[in-house]
Amino acid sequence: MHTLDYLQTLAVETIDKQQYIKQPLSLYEPVDYAMRQGGKRIRPLLVLLAVDMFGCELQKAQPAAVAIETLHNFTLLHDDIMDASPLRRGKPTVYKQYSTNAAILSGDTMFAMAMAKLLESEADVTSDLAKVLSQASIDVCEGQTLDMDFERQDSVTIEQYIEMVRLKTSVLLGASLKMGAIIAKANAQDIKLLEYFGENIGIAFQIQDDILDCWSDLEAFGKVTGKDIADNKKTFLYLKALEVADLKQQKQLLDLFSAKFADQNEKIRQVIAIYESLNIREIAEKVAKNYTQQAMISLEKVSVEAEAKENLTTFATRLLGRKS
Repeated sequence: MHTLDYLQTLAVETIDKQQYIKQPLSLYEPVDYAMRQGGKRIRPLLVLLAVDMFGCELQKAQPAAVAIETLHNFTLLHDDIMDASPLRRGKPTVYKQYSTNAAILSGDTMFAMAMAKLLESEADVTSDLAKVLSQASIDVCEGQTLDMDFERQDSVTIEQYIEMVRLKTSVLLGASLKMGAIIAKANAQDIKLLEYFGENIGIAFQIQDDILDCWSDLEAFGKVTGKDIADNKKTFLYLKALEVADLKQQKQLLDLFSAKFADQNEKIRQVIAIYESLNIREIAEKVAKNYTQQAMISLEKVSVEAEAKENLTTFATRLLGRKS
């Protein structure tokens, strides 16, 4: 067993040591820019955590760790274009730094690079790993489609929102743990339990992200805060507010999310004021905690010693308490 801090450092180093620059530069410079924007490397870390939990050699997990992080960053390139996001991790997004066409083509290349890297895994697990990564890719696209569809729909339920989050965000966390467990030759039940852990943590992660979008700042968050409100995103906060609000507050929210504002900051201020009057932040934090608890129930059932689960327990605690 290794410490969580050691595995975190290894996850970062594993991604940072990769070489992305080659010809043509106009294709690979955006790839390098995207992959070197930092971040906690949560997905490669989860691959390593799962492998380490079962006592497998960490070296065997590195191709899968690089593959899942490359795939994740590919989705961000295209997601930022669709959301017209100007910043990612405090820096200009790839399409802003280069061009929309460059971001699309470099993103497509990163998808292929992820699959190619995965094929460097040991032969007896490559097929299973490829199935996991391929299905995760499909799920993420389904989730992104639902996210965009919701913007045009008048009515979205919290259940629909959670399923969208599961597909768009949580699936990659579950897939990371699943691949690590496959590499370590874990049994089918343990693989499924770790996948459930990752998916529930992912839902908690996204609800926390919704919270940070309202109650954070650019320096800490690395993204423009209040953007979900400005973009009329039907987040957990918005949907829960509509659910618990009285008729007057419901009308205020619906009007705010349908009117055009010359000053988006004023819109953001008014929406957050409604959220705060309804204690939406506290409600959202409680729901995020509940999904974390569901994740911990799955983890408890994994058939390894309690000591081997401590890193994932600490990981979940840190993730829920994050400020950025």
